[in-house]
Amino acid sequence: MSGRSGRHERSGGRDRGSGRGRDRDGGSGRGRGDDRGRGSGRDRDGVRAPAGAATAIYGRNPVREALRGRRASAVGEIWATEATAAEPWLAGAQVRVARAEEIEARCGSSSHQGICAAAGPYPYADPDELLDAEEPLLVVLDHVQDPQNLGSICRTAECVGADGVLIHERGSAEVTPAVCKASAGAVEHLRIAKVRNVADFLADARRAGCWCYGATAPEPAGVGGRSYASPDVGARRGASQAPSEDDRAASQVVSYDEPNYGGGVVLVLGSEGRGLRPRVAAACDQLVTLPMRGRVQSLGVSAAASALLYRILQDRSQGP
Repeated sequence: MSGRSGRHERSGGRDRGSGRGRDRDGGSGRGRGDDRGRGSGRDRDGVRAPAGAATAIYGRNPVREALRGRRASAVGEIWATEATAAEPWLAGAQVRVARAEEIEARCGSSSHQGICAAAGPYPYADPDELLDAEEPLLVVLDHVQDPQNLGSICRTAECVGADGVLIHERGSAEVTPAVCKASAGAVEHLRIAKVRNVADFLADARRAGCWCYGATAPEPAGVGGRSYASPDVGARRGASQAPSEDDRAASQVVSYDEPNYGGGVVLVLGSEGRGLRPRVAAACDQLVTLPMRGRVQSLGVSAAASALLYRILQDRSQGP
């Protein structure tokens, strides 16, 4: 296999009665100490937004992408400085000229770049629809709480052509104007869904034929890979018989460039500081890690997502 993990096709339909409504991911994991991404009424810049400003998206890229994205019909009034209102991409749009201070008061951020727009609620996708795509590439975030991280990951996911991003419906950053800004408007094109239980969604993805890869930090020198499943499962990757629904393939932590990322792929990324929760890690087929050659022994979650997603894209571009 030239150092690459071989695998067989997964077959069988999904069982919709997987109990996804039960919140059994394990651990408290609710992030109550950090509400930055959950509509606290305060933008990352520290400016308190006026009532109703939660849907006032701001910045050139977010507004431009919203006008041509999935919620284009929901974009209402646009406020822009005189210079910004004259930009060609706003031709034909109903724009109200306003001073920079007025725009900041409307959107609650000083990072507005001279423009903001009223937009309806973010149109979250249905998780089942994301799994219905042919050989999908999905990103699952296990309690990522920083809106900047969520926005950056969504930007990369959209750039590599991912079919969607899934977030936990509680204790996680949601799609807010700050996330729209951090994503440079990518969230207007990328489908994002909420799930009540990450581990149960991964079980659904496995039944749908996807392979789930969890990102984890490398083990310290001299320490073996962590096992989240029975030790004989990895051997079944090369067996002639396809793995059953209960299999946990390749339970050891492996280098990010070892798996074969063809077919349906779900990349799972853990929260800032804590990583994947145990039950979520155990629900993955394989855990992958990026090499650390410097003195700092970990990457931020958005940087790790970029490295892994482009590796997956490279693998999928080369074909079987």
